[in-house]
Amino acid sequence: MRTSTLVTAALSATFATLTVLAPAASAEPDPSGCPKENFCVYAGEGQTGALVLKVTDNWTGSVSGRSVFNNGIPYPNADHVQLTWTYNGGTWEECLHYNPGPGAYSLDFAPGVTFTKVVWRGEC
Repeated sequence: MRTSTLVTAALSATFATLTVLAPAASAEPDPSGCPKENFCVYAGEGQTGALVLKVTDNWTGSVSGRSVFNNGIPYPNADHVQLTWTYNGGTWEECLHYNPGPGAYSLDFAPGVTFTKVVWRGEC
């Protein structure tokens, strides 16, 4: 399922603060507990608080958190992450690039978000 740009923009404005970083010469340091090749969910904003999920493969389940980070590495057709979550009765998706981008590789969320699926994929 693809989320339209309009819906994605509205979601970002209402409950997720999209952290889009300009391309840099080097990657952002690994967040606490999230080494390269992992996708991680944290209890707090900005990759703080307890690490509540760390995966290197596709994952389906139910975990609450406030921020996510794709610390994947360049790998054909499996370095970006399609993230699915629920919030206020709706289901949403976003594709995250790997650190350092270009594009979003981390997101902060409002309280009440439940992450339900992580799928490694190719370009967003």
